[in-house]
Amino acid sequence: MLRWALIFLVIALIAAALGFTGVYVAAAAIAKLLFYVFIVLFVISLVMHMVGGSRRGPLV
Repeated sequence: MLRWALIFLVIALIAAALGFTGVYVAAAAIAKLLFYVFIVLFVISLVMHMVGGSRRGPLV
């Protein structure tokens, strides 16, 4: 998902440089949305890992 956010960010930057304001605004909005979704999912995953801990025993 972070990959898609970066792809839309690049599209937005290229569109902004070329002056395509409609494309720039749409791509920037999608990139921002995907980035925030990625951050939220990352934080949830991190918290779940810390709360649940490792369920596997030590490697012998």
